[in-house]
Amino acid sequence: MSENNSFDPFVIRCGGRLLSYDRPAVMGILNCTPDSFYDGGRYLTDAQIVGRAAQIINEGADIIDIGVVSTRPGAELLPVEIEAERLSSVVRLIRNYWHDVVISVDTCFAHCARMAVENGADIVNDISGGLFDDKMFDTVAQLGVPYVLMHNRAKPSIMSDVTEYDDLFQHVVNFLSERINRLHQLGVADIIIDPGFGFSKTLDQNYELMSRLGDLHLLFPRQPLLVALSRKSMIYKLLDTTPDNALEGTVALHAAALLDGAQMLRVHDVRAAVQTVTIVQKLMNASKQHSL
Repeated sequence: MSENNSFDPFVIRCGGRLLSYDRPAVMGILNCTPDSFYDGGRYLTDAQIVGRAAQIINEGADIIDIGVVSTRPGAELLPVEIEAERLSSVVRLIRNYWHDVVISVDTCFAHCARMAVENGADIVNDISGGLFDDKMFDTVAQLGVPYVLMHNRAKPSIMSDVTEYDDLFQHVVNFLSERINRLHQLGVADIIIDPGFGFSKTLDQNYELMSRLGDLHLLFPRQPLLVALSRKSMIYKLLDTTPDNALEGTVALHAAALLDGAQMLRVHDVRAAVQTVTIVQKLMNASKQHSL
């Protein structure tokens, strides 16, 4: 566990707004996909999508993260034009109901990112870290939006076969460092880092990386640290269960991540995550007061 035992506040700029977070932010997942590993097929009609968005907001999320393509291991990505139209239509739908909610879009293609932002999205969340589209970094710089930079090595269809590392932690650090430098050179100011749990990593490698989360936070103090662990295979396979029965394991890992410096949680279960944030932050504050 990190010796810091306190939360590091952060600020991001979204569409002319300066958003300041004095507690870990919760990003609620809105998967408008037929085949996502946990909730695929649940949110496809306008009514289902709006209902899910309302649930995310009412349970206390700070951000809605919209995806229209499954990135589970083995999944095939959609053609860019199809993804762009689907993603933009969902962004427009949500923006029509909620003018001020912060919207993130989960895409690895520059064209999709541009269309989504032009239709009201605030943040680009790229599971490829710029690997899948060499125009992504330039596009994010032109759009002037926050960018979630995630570690990955291959497309979902083959990423489970690309898990060989001489030193996993050093590889992640080098990957993030090189891309942060490139983004800064282009003028991208707001970069959120994500170590990429479940992407090009085995179960054991995910826990190895989880054990170094505090070190990652210390190495990148200027970039808010996002973790996306919710109901993933590193939880349900370890517990010999299914994604449907992985909430308790998710909460346990969220608590550990928060204690090691995580500043954002990307989750399916918003209420549980908000409660976890509240309890862990109370514990951190008590520990800090006791040490004074």
